[in-house]
Amino acid sequence: MRNFFYCLAVSFLISMSVQAQPMKLAVLVYNGGGDWYANPTALKNLAAFCNANLHTKFDTQQAEVEVGNPDIFNYPFVHMTGHGRWVLSAAEANNLRTYLLAGGFLHIDDNYGLDEYVRPAMKQVFPELEFVELPSSHPIYHQKYNFPNGLPKIHEHDKKPAQGFGLIHKGRLICFYSFETDLGDGWEDPEVHNDRPERRQAALQMGANLVYYSLMGTNK
Repeated sequence: MRNFFYCLAVSFLISMSVQAQPMKLAVLVYNGGGDWYANPTALKNLAAFCNANLHTKFDTQQAEVEVGNPDIFNYPFVHMTGHGRWVLSAAEANNLRTYLLAGGFLHIDDNYGLDEYVRPAMKQVFPELEFVELPSSHPIYHQKYNFPNGLPKIHEHDKKPAQGFGLIHKGRLICFYSFETDLGDGWEDPEVHNDRPERRQAALQMGANLVYYSLMGTNK
């Protein structure tokens, strides 16, 4: 019962942060040696895209929040990226779990090489949950923008299809894990990766869907 009221109070704080202006999108700062800072221009561009197309009012300067810091509750949408190692302490795992159960949303974007660390780390956070591949009919692909074939492919790694995995708690998607696509690379300034305009547009539109879902929790 105590945990219920604690999560309820934290959920209220997240709700208040959503109403406060201006909001920021946050990148997750984590331990273990992985390059959490890999896509420095990504979130500012995603924020600007959302402001123009979702009528949000994000501050386009990204926030950086450590996984174990209570400040994470100020951000309804937290993005994680990188190529390498991620380790969690027990306190960090508990903080992330409480954040997600209280209404927060985590987007993990494998920038190539993160996969082998994501799964055991999130198993530490939610030992009772498993990542499931989301079908193309899942609402995350049909928010502001429609992706009838599911997660768009932005960058090529191992000639594998893009896959979107989710952790679902009591019917709510709390963590979306994009694999073999590099959405964040597609959000970066155009000259960073020289992506074709239509591919970069698809990345930003999918990112906007994630943000919209995190704010509205809609099963549209």
